[in-house]
Amino acid sequence: MVCTRDRGCDDLTRSKIYPVIPDEDGAREGFLRVVDDSGEDYLYPTELFMDIQLPQAVEQALRLAS
Repeated sequence: MVCTRDRGCDDLTRSKIYPVIPDEDGAREGFLRVVDDSGEDYLYPTELFMDIQLPQAVEQALRLAS
């Protein structure tokens, strides 16, 4: 997911790609569990992010880099 609005959150950077951890309870309430700039995972409102589709090679490179 890419952050499209940080809404004053210190641990999010607009236009940055963030990994998302599946969280069914959070999703039902309109939240995503995101590993933010602090390196920890937190729930953030879904409206702060946009889903993007990356080429498989890019996804693999990002996984290896993290």
